[in-house]
Amino acid sequence: MTSIDLNADLGEGFGRWQLTDDEQLLSVVTSANVACGFHAGDAATMRRVCELAAERGVRIGAQVSYRDLAGFGRRAMDVPPAELAAEVAYQIGALEVFARAAGTRVSYVKPHGALYNRVVHDEEQAGAVVDGVLLADPALPVLGLPGSRLLELAGKAGLPVVTEAFADRAYTEEGRLVPRGEEGAVVTDPAAVVERSVGLARDGAVTSHSGTRIEVRARSLCLHGDTPGAVELARRVRARLAESGVRVEAFA
Repeated sequence: MTSIDLNADLGEGFGRWQLTDDEQLLSVVTSANVACGFHAGDAATMRRVCELAAERGVRIGAQVSYRDLAGFGRRAMDVPPAELAAEVAYQIGALEVFARAAGTRVSYVKPHGALYNRVVHDEEQAGAVVDGVLLADPALPVLGLPGSRLLELAGKAGLPVVTEAFADRAYTEEGRLVPRGEEGAVVTDPAAVVERSVGLARDGAVTSHSGTRIEVRARSLCLHGDTPGAVELARRVRARLAESGVRVEAFA
């Protein structure tokens, strides 16, 4: 039976402000990409999400980003490699404290937003992220886009790599994500997201923004937690995957 991991970005709140419905999403997903305080999240939020994830047996991932609370980590930034590596390690370490306190640990690392897109093609920034992961834990898997410089360099450094696909984001013909500033970059039709999820999980393929069928082989499928109706959509995706003979489970 085909299997796939289902992940979502969680803990994306700050203080009294909360963006994602962490408790409900943690009843659906198998992996949680937890904000580590640089684009969203704070100590109390990280602790709460780690406790909830541990209770439900959901894997915890450090969602590292540029230091950009005001821009939600989605603005392009130029950070010196040594500084970026240190900040990646810092974020992983902060989350690890709360994961261990909850009786579990950080199981993988995934960049967020502008950093995620930058390390697809930027070797210097990708190398800095890899250096930061190695500094924190040289055995941590790295989650990223298939064919990215990040996964290439992580693999060369001996880090486990996990390929990821997006059911609610449009793709270019080259297998890259359409920039959020472009029309149609985010897929908002729930039915389309559900069917794209099945196609990605079962067939390893998706229709690009231009209408071309492209191959996207991934071990993990992401649904954004800040999408309106994210909880119900995640439930529909998981149910449809099961109906299609796809087992939803955390990646090995």
